Amino acid sequence: MSTPIHGADGAHSAPGVFAAVDIGASSGRVMLGRVSPDSGVSLETIHRFPNGVTEIDGGLRWDFDALFAEVLKGLAAAAETARKNGERIVSIGIDTWAVDYGLVNDAAELTSVPYSYRDGRSRATVDHVHSVIDPERLYATTGLQFLQFNTLYQLAAEPSLDGLQALLIPDLIAFLLTGERRTEATNASTTGLFDAARGELAVEFLDDLNLPRTIFPPLIQPGETLGTLLHAIVERTGLPADTKVVAVGSHDTASAVAAVPADSTDFAYISSGTWSLVGVELETPVLTQASRAANFTNERGVDGTIRYLRNVGGLWLLSECQRAWASQGFTQSLTALLHSAAALPAGGPQIDADDPSFTTPDNMPERIRAAVRDAGAVLAEQPAAVVRCIMDSLAAGYARTLADAERLADRTVKVVHIVGGGSQNRLLCQLTADATGKTVVAGPVEATALGNVLVQARAAGVVTGGLAQLRELVMAGTGLVRYH
Repeated sequence: MSTPIHGADGAHSAPGVFAAVDIGASSGRVMLGRVSPDSGVSLETIHRFPNGVTEIDGGLRWDFDALFAEVLKGLAAAAETARKNGERIVSIGIDTWAVDYGLVNDAAELTSVPYSYRDGRSRATVDHVHSVIDPERLYATTGLQFLQFNTLYQLAAEPSLDGLQALLIPDLIAFLLTGERRTEATNASTTGLFDAARGELAVEFLDDLNLPRTIFPPLIQPGETLGTLLHAIVERTGLPADTKVVAVGSHDTASAVAAVPADSTDFAYISSGTWSLVGVELETPVLTQASRAANFTNERGVDGTIRYLRNVGGLWLLSECQRAWASQGFTQSLTALLHSAAALPAGGPQIDADDPSFTTPDNMPERIRAAVRDAGAVLAEQPAAVVRCIMDSLAAGYARTLADAERLADRTVKVVHIVGGGSQNRLLCQLTADATGKTVVAGPVEATALGNVLVQARAAGVVTGGLAQLRELVMAGTGLVRYH
């Protein structure tokens, strides 16, 4: 059941639904969300499509034309589904991964294929950036975890930015839908050019790096309306011309954390997917030197919250191993692999899942075995042993990171919520409960899309409360699994 939206004349129009464009580093989806203050929130998957990096012009880039074509295909299918159901799509929200961008010129043209953060070009700029902006000063302002692919290092690698603006990937999609240029705040906070305390761009760093002050469009906050669809988009999708594009937590983790089904504030979260984002939700950033030394980040969340977290290695390791094994003719299902891995004894070898050597693709199983050898241990050849090593290593990394978060933020965590694809991985969830000594609540899988839809629904007036009410709606509509 979805809630009718009042039209301008006060009459009830068709039931309102919300379209979520949710794209990760390996796949994307367009979903329809239905929200009721009484019965919670539900999602319907309309269109799924693959995503990934490819070598273009000598670099690892995103095939953005293909990606945007899939977005339009999904929106057209969503429009058709809504029509058949007698529903009306009220708005569209977009979330993707962070830090990457496309460069747009004054003629509103994308000047090149956007680079992926997995490309190595920004490594060469790190020393230069740090020679201009002392890393301690950088952290004291941005509170951002050092990652060599953060946006400021990527921008420093650009040969020229004259007459160009950088649109982060969800902002670029929104621009192509509406013609409006904005920079959504939760994603802006991942660039390394955002003031964590003031909640605005750190223009002094733009000046220091000789980047144009107009390199990013003006900020927009989750829940604000960006615009309505361009005529060409209306023609291609069949969506009504008055369909709004509403800013959500456009960094996918911001949307995922907004949908964490927590019923108190003493929780931690692990958004487990290609990457694992492990942290706690705070009201103010932690900008201490101890926090910097621990490489924690302070990213913006919905409603001005702070996502105090650390990037930890994720299920990219597992998916890359599966890809390598498939190329060698080994096609055992993931379920069977995890079952075999769970049967192996505890206490096996582990790796540092955060090591930069695991960032790029190709021959992941051998790289993992090499890391184990370098640590003075031996990892068996069979895939189940490699899978168990990955799962043990991720769980141990989660436990270390959560302990650091509690210490640095002066918080006590009682419950750990795992959301995203990793919430379906029973072995990983149980190992995490064992390693942390805390109750783990797994689910929802589609937390990002749920957070996306709920922010849209609140903007439309379907719900009116804060994050606590949004999370109650998630709990009402989601089956959760507890691990002890």
